[in-house]
Amino acid sequence: MPPKKSLQIFSLLLTISLTVLTISNAATTINQKFKEAPQFYNSPDCPSVSDIIDEPDSPSSSEEYDEPIFCSDDAVHVAMTLDTAYIRGSMAAVLSVLQHSSCPQNIAFHFVASATKTNITYLRATISASFPYLKFRVYSFDDSSVSGLISTSIRSALDCPLNYARSYLANLLPLCVRRVVYLDSDLVLVDDITKLAETDLGNNSVLAAPEYCNANFTSYFTPSFWSNPSLSLTFANRKACYFNTGVMVIDLDRWRGGDYTTKIEEWMELQKRMRIYELGSLPPFLLVFAGNIVPVDHRWNQHGLGGDNFRGLCRDLHPGPVSLLHWSGKGKPWARLDANRPCPLDALWAPYDLLQTPFVLDS
Repeated sequence: MPPKKSLQIFSLLLTISLTVLTISNAATTINQKFKEAPQFYNSPDCPSVSDIIDEPDSPSSSEEYDEPIFCSDDAVHVAMTLDTAYIRGSMAAVLSVLQHSSCPQNIAFHFVASATKTNITYLRATISASFPYLKFRVYSFDDSSVSGLISTSIRSALDCPLNYARSYLANLLPLCVRRVVYLDSDLVLVDDITKLAETDLGNNSVLAAPEYCNANFTSYFTPSFWSNPSLSLTFANRKACYFNTGVMVIDLDRWRGGDYTTKIEEWMELQKRMRIYELGSLPPFLLVFAGNIVPVDHRWNQHGLGGDNFRGLCRDLHPGPVSLLHWSGKGKPWARLDANRPCPLDALWAPYDLLQTPFVLDS
């Protein structure tokens, strides 16, 4: 056994090394350079989004929303979060959406970024440089609005306040945006997003997403939850199935009308008092919506390609057709490709990677 002083010195050196590595990784993320994506154009039969009627609650006449597309019901509204750690994935996702859309000029992107931990100016400039023609807005998300409600989960990355921004879209986006497709940053589409955006939500449903009723639903909540009758009865008369919140079609008008942000927050407040789940921002969505959503074909969320949340092992595609590939889980394709340890399916993400490597010579 080495003397105590040597252990202290070793511990100090290790701490310094890890700090330097963290700073270095953060600087590398900030300094990433991306190529300019090609421009994509509408097919002749795409609807026009230029003629809309301003409404009393619509901010479309203000300087910030002077482009009609941001309040048009004929546009496809896509919401995503944006931060420096996942910017590379976000760029690939945007490119994939545009490349496979029949009406790419009719897509409005609504990006949500942290007001306190993110360089919004850098993120906005990065998007503009690679997609100079893109119709997008960046919304500032106040981390403090949710940070006090977050409980630790099985993976620290899941505890980031921005992961919970999807619960606040109805408050962040302008009131004139009535429907939105929410997408995570670790996915790519290989099909026309309009097909997903036009999902019929019926007369009452607030959201639609692919359901996975073969998953063990009970595993998403603790024994304390299931042993408490007043809590477990939450799912009484509901055929509650797991769904992944990384791909959702949301009716924002119905969300606002039902005050669903408050309902999610109430479950998070209970979680702070007694631990009823382990997995970040997903369980509150399940508690509020599971069994009450419109199911979407599984092709629209081939999820779990990042592997499990502990080891991130490689996974195969689910059986059936594919419209969207989602690297949910611990492993991200860009990280595995950079480390020269890719999974086989990471090759499907690589063509959408816009990162400008130092080895590429300008033509």
